[in-house]
Amino acid sequence: MTDPSQYVRERSGEGRRDVSYPAAPEALPVPVYDNHTHLEIEDGSSLSLDEQLERAVAVGVIGVVQAGGDVESSRWSAWAAASHPRVLAAVAIHPNEAPAYAAAGRLGEAIAAIDELAAQPRVRAIGETGLDYFRTDADGLPAQHESFEAHIALAKKHGIAMQIHDRDAHDAVLETLARVGAPERTVFHCFSGDETMARVAADAGYYLSFAGNVTFKNAQNLRDALAVTPLERILVETDAPFLTPVPHRGRPNAPYLIPVTVRFLAAELGLELDALCAQLAANTLAVYGSFAD
Repeated sequence: MTDPSQYVRERSGEGRRDVSYPAAPEALPVPVYDNHTHLEIEDGSSLSLDEQLERAVAVGVIGVVQAGGDVESSRWSAWAAASHPRVLAAVAIHPNEAPAYAAAGRLGEAIAAIDELAAQPRVRAIGETGLDYFRTDADGLPAQHESFEAHIALAKKHGIAMQIHDRDAHDAVLETLARVGAPERTVFHCFSGDETMARVAADAGYYLSFAGNVTFKNAQNLRDALAVTPLERILVETDAPFLTPVPHRGRPNAPYLIPVTVRFLAAELGLELDALCAQLAANTLAVYGSFAD
C-alpha cells in the first residue's frame, strides 16, 4: 500500500443491525479525549475522518487516539495523526493477527514495520497489543506471546505508552508485564476485568480505560472495577465502531458518543461531570502527551 490515506476496511458481521449513527448527545462542559478508536473501519453509512473529528469537537471531544491492529491499519493511523492535529496514533500487531503473520513467516517483518512507525513524532503508543485467549486457539498462542513481548520492548525503546488488548487472558497478561517489566505508561484498553484485577492493575501503576460496554446491563464486573480504580488512573474510550453505549447499543459507535459514557461514569462514581471531565483529560495528556506537539 503506497498511500496510507486510501486505506479503509469494513466492519464484518453486519447482520440486521441498525447501522445509522445515533443523534449527537449534549456537549460536555469540559473537553475530553477518546483514548482508543478505529476510524479506519467503516460501519454503515461511513463518515470521513474530518467528519468524525468535527462531530466529536462539537460535543467536547477534542482529540482521539487512533489505534492500529496490523501493518496497514497502523500505517493509516500514523498518517491520520501526521495529517490532523486532533489525532494521535497507536500502532501494533493485534494479538489475533500475530498468528497469521507468524504462519506466513512475516511476524518479525511486521514488528519491524511497527518499530519504524513508532519513531514518528505523533505516534504516542504501541497498541493494541496483548493476549486474546478467546479468539485464538492453542496453536496460535506462542505467536501471541512472542508478539506481545516484542511490543512491550518497542514501547520501552521509543519511550511511549502501550495499549493492551486483554480478552480472557487476565492472569497471563499481568504475569507477562510483571516478568518482563511494563512500559512506564501502560493502559488496559477496554478494561474487561473485575474489581480484584482493577486493584492489582492500579497498584502496579497501570491505567484502566473504560468503553461503552461499562453501560451494558450484564457488565457489573466493569462497574465494580470502576468503583475501586483511582481517579488518576481512569481513561475513557469508544473502541469505535464497536461497544456503542446504552441506549444506542448495537448501532455504529464514534468519538462523538463519548459524552454518553462519560456521563454514565460520573453518575456511577458520584462525581460532578465537569470535575470528572477535567480529570479524564488530564489523565489522557499524562499518558500520551500534548496533541498540539
